[in-house]
Amino acid sequence: MNHDVQTAARAMRQDAAAPDASRYDAAALTPPVDVIEDVSGITLYADLPGVRREGLNLHVEGATLTIDAASSLKTPEGLKTSHTEVEFGRFRRVFTLSKELDTEKVTAELSQGVLKLRIPKTSHAQPRRIEVKVD
Repeated sequence: MNHDVQTAARAMRQDAAAPDASRYDAAALTPPVDVIEDVSGITLYADLPGVRREGLNLHVEGATLTIDAASSLKTPEGLKTSHTEVEFGRFRRVFTLSKELDTEKVTAELSQGVLKLRIPKTSHAQPRRIEVKVD
């Protein structure tokens, strides 16, 4: 496993055994997620097809990030469906965040069914140059 992937995995992991797992809706889908780490933080991309801003709920509590979303696929006006298998979908994903990440500064964008979350590292976790004094 490459170093960046290992670091990102330590910085953020899916919480498989969340304390309130009994509240989860068994019908919720787990959206695929990509996590990219750089020196200043992580960027998370989650595929949420058919989700609009009104159907998206992001929540950070302590070190837990929850993505909860609902999509509604509507039939275009003027068309009539003869068979529908997917009309409504729920997505849910829970992550435990590292203490290196600043949960107060999370930003989120939703565009064409892709959620982009940016979570910066805390100032003490960011690399810095140390000045060397010469006597």
